[in-house]
Formats: sequence, C-alpha cells, structure tokens
Amino acid sequence: HVQLVESGGGSVEAGGSLTLSCEASEAVTSLNEDYCMAWFRQVSGKEREEIASIGSDGIRYAETVKGRFTISQDNNRKKLTLQMNKLKPEDTAMYYCAAEVWECSVVRSTGFGHWGQGTQVSVSS
Repeated sequence: HVQLVESGGGSVEAGGSLTLSCEASEAVTSLNEDYCMAWFRQVSGKEREEIASIGSDGIRYAETVKGRFTISQDNNRKKLTLQMNKLKPEDTAMYYCAAEVWECSVVRSTGFGHWGQGTQVSVSS
C-alpha cells in the first residue's frame, strides 16, 4: 500500500510562488508500466478538484491553473512536485496528492486508491 506525504504548503501573497512535494513510500508503478499521479485541491464546503496529473498517458492541467502551475515527477516515481507560480487568492485550498497504478484516463472513472493527508496553501490579496 503506497503511502503519500505532502509538504511545502504555506502562506504567500498574491503573485508569489510555492512548491509542493509529495513523497511516496514506494515507486508508483505496475507490471505494465501504467500509473497516474495527481494533485487535487479542496476548499471547505466545495468538491475536490483535480488540478494537475501526470501518468503513462500524459500530463493534464485544469484550466484554472494552466500556464501557472507545473507538475513533475522524479524518474523513480517516488516524488511528485507541483510548482505554483502567479498564485491567486482563489488558489487558497488544501492540496492533496494522489496515486494509482492505472492510466489517468482510467483512474478518473475508477478513483484513486492512494491519498496523502494534504497540505494547506493560503494566498492573500
């Protein structure tokens, strides 16, 4: 069972940057090399939103973060990073990483089985 731990959250002024990291207890991989690792965020009282994913079927960003956020991973698939630039107050949320050993397009239907505990990001105006 893969355990995920996020770090890097904090408070920043609008226009600033933060880098979130997610460390996995083991490599996120499968026999056929399929995998998906993603960043979600959630504001209290609202649904959790997938904002960026990287996997065997490519990289995808939500329109709300495209051009400002960059998702990346290490070659061992044990560390996921989210570089967040030009932060806005509406980016304030709890950020979670998730992982699964299927393609992202499949996981969006079946759901992620591995989640971190979250890290808070607060952006002031």
